Amino acid sequence: MFSFLQPAKVKPDLSFIGVDMHSHLLPGLDDGLKELEQTIAFVKELQELGYTKLICTPHIIADLYPNGPSTILPKLDLVRETLLKENIAVQIEAGAEYMVDVEMEQYLQSGEPLLTFGKNFILIEMSYVAPSSNMERVIFQLRMKGLQPIIAHPERYSYLHNKFDTYQRYIDLGCILQVNLLSLLGYYGPNVKIIAEKLVTSNMITLAGTDMHHETHLQALKDLAAKKSFYKQLEKAGINNKELLG
Repeated sequence: MFSFLQPAKVKPDLSFIGVDMHSHLLPGLDDGLKELEQTIAFVKELQELGYTKLICTPHIIADLYPNGPSTILPKLDLVRETLLKENIAVQIEAGAEYMVDVEMEQYLQSGEPLLTFGKNFILIEMSYVAPSSNMERVIFQLRMKGLQPIIAHPERYSYLHNKFDTYQRYIDLGCILQVNLLSLLGYYGPNVKIIAEKLVTSNMITLAGTDMHHETHLQALKDLAAKKSFYKQLEKAGINNKELLG
């Protein structure tokens, strides 16, 4: 009864995205998953949703999550070994989600190795409270190193919602933008959803990520992937995650 009032649902299938390039699946590094067993369970769930490759991007925030190659790469090796033992055929790699702050700029100037993925991609973010004062300077420095900056979840920076031209400014400076899939569900609130949809319809989004942290995110992703409207929304969006296959 009243079935016509229910939203159209489909079998969840995110294979058209294929690669998740933003997640916090590596255990015990940040505010994401804590235990190896959780990581393996989440990898299985994402595989069932259609992902064939997962790029993990733990936070690097100097005063909160002081990660780097020495903490991230051993966890990546551990997860890979466990997936191999359990015969789970999902590619898994690691980069990082760098907070653009003074410490990151100092790190860039030190010449120490950066965690990138694909050919030359590096994921960067700003605080949700205020923009990074050195954002454009860091973008320039990354470009000078031959790297391709990806700005994580730009729709979630509320201070940019009334400065929409800033998104185009970042693109003009050589960045690409990554939307969180859950933003399109309204998970982070209606205003974020509106901006995410506007970025998508304006063809300003190149990559989509789960930004997976915990069970609530996983269930919300399943809910989103069951909506027929979601597939129509992204049909002409130019999402290019499959460029990261291989």
